[in-house]
Amino acid sequence: MKRILLNIVALALCATMVQAADPTATNYTMRECEGSYMPYPDVKSVEACPDSLEPVMINHIGRHGARFPSSEKNIKAVLEAVARAEAAGQLTSTGRKLRNLCNTIKAATAGRWGALDSLGETEQAAIATRMAKAWPTLFDGGRVEAIASYSPRAIMSMYCFTHRLARINNKLEIYTSSGRQNSKLLRPFDSDTFYHEYREEGRWREPLTALETQVLTDAPLKRAFGSTFDGADPSEMRELVMNEYSVVACAAAAGVETDASEFFARDEYNAAWSVSNLRHYLQYSASTLSMAPVEMAADLLRELIDTTGDNGNCHVRLRFGHAETLMPLLAMMHIPGCYYMTNYFDTVAMHWRDFNIVPMAANLQLILLKHKQNGRLYLRVDLNEKPVPLIPARTAIYTPWEVAREYLTRCLPLLYQ
Repeated sequence: MKRILLNIVALALCATMVQAADPTATNYTMRECEGSYMPYPDVKSVEACPDSLEPVMINHIGRHGARFPSSEKNIKAVLEAVARAEAAGQLTSTGRKLRNLCNTIKAATAGRWGALDSLGETEQAAIATRMAKAWPTLFDGGRVEAIASYSPRAIMSMYCFTHRLARINNKLEIYTSSGRQNSKLLRPFDSDTFYHEYREEGRWREPLTALETQVLTDAPLKRAFGSTFDGADPSEMRELVMNEYSVVACAAAAGVETDASEFFARDEYNAAWSVSNLRHYLQYSASTLSMAPVEMAADLLRELIDTTGDNGNCHVRLRFGHAETLMPLLAMMHIPGCYYMTNYFDTVAMHWRDFNIVPMAANLQLILLKHKQNGRLYLRVDLNEKPVPLIPARTAIYTPWEVAREYLTRCLPLLYQ
C-alpha cells in the first residue's frame, strides 16, 4: 500500500514539475492549431435579436474565404528537405507521407496559388445566406454596396457573397467595387508609413526569435528525415519546422484531407502554432512594442462609424479584405479576445488566438437596430457571427447607438476623432 501511495505521489510531483517547467504551454486541438489557415467554423444560425428591436442596417467587414496556399515557398522547402533525406538514406515513412501531402496540395492548387477555392466560395455563400435569413427585412429590396481589395481572392469572395444574395432576392440593387482605390480601407498595410517603419525597424523580431528558440525542437524533423539535419544550424532547423507546419496547417483550407498527428505530436503542433500566432500578434495587433499596426486601421474604423450612423438609402454595406485588415481593426476596437497587452510575449498564446480571431472568412458585423416603440437605436457587434460585448468590462450585447458611437470614436487616434 505504501509503495502504491509513493508511486501516486511521484507521478503527481512529475506532473507538477512538467507544468512548472513551462506554465505558458498550450493544449489546443489540432484543428485550432491550424491558426489563421483554419477554415471558417461551423455556424448553424445567427442569434436572433429581441422582438422589441428591428434591424436598420448592417456593416460587414470580412476576410476572404478559404484559399489555396499563397505561394509554393513552404512546399518547395519541405520537398528539398525530402530530397536531401532520401539522398542520405534517411527518409522515413513519415517523410514519404509528407512528400505525398506536398504533391497532393500542389496538384489540388494546379498553379492557382492564393486563389479562393471551392471551400472558400461555400463559406462566403453560407455567411450571406445566414445574414439574409437572420435579417430578412433588410433584403426585401433596396440597395447593397460591396467593396473588395484588388486581391483576386477578396474579389471572388465578394462576388460569391453578393451572388448568393441575388439568388435569394433578385430585386436587390447590388453595387460592387474592387481595386486599389479601396486599399486605404482594406490594405493599409501596403502604404502606411508608420507601420512600414515599425516592420523595417524590426523590434518585433527579438521576442519572436526568443519564442522560437524556447518552444521549437527538431523532433518533427527527425520523425520525417531521420538524422539528416543533425548538427544543422539551429535557426535553419527552426525555419524548416515552420515550413513543415505551414504545409500541414494549410491543407484543410486547400481542400486536402490530412491528419496532422502523423507529422506533429500535439505539443509540437501547439508550439509551432504559437510561433505563427505570435508573429501575427506582433505584426498586426496592439502590443507594448508599438501601436502602429493598430493605428493603420483608423480610416476603416472612422468609415464604419460614419456609415453606420448615416447609412442613407443603403441598408447593407459589405467589405472584403484580409486577415491583416481585421486584426488591427479588432484590436483598435478592443473586441474581446482581440486585444492583449503584455511584456511577457510567451503568454500571448493563452490570451490572443488567431484561430478565434481570423479563421478563413472571418468577419465583423456592426448591426444597427431600432426599438419598435420608442425609436431608440442600438448597436450589436458580431465577431464571426457570434454576438460579443462592445465595451470592455461590460456584458451588454445591445449598446445604445449614442454610447457605442462615443466609445468607438474614443478608440480612434486623436487625429481621427
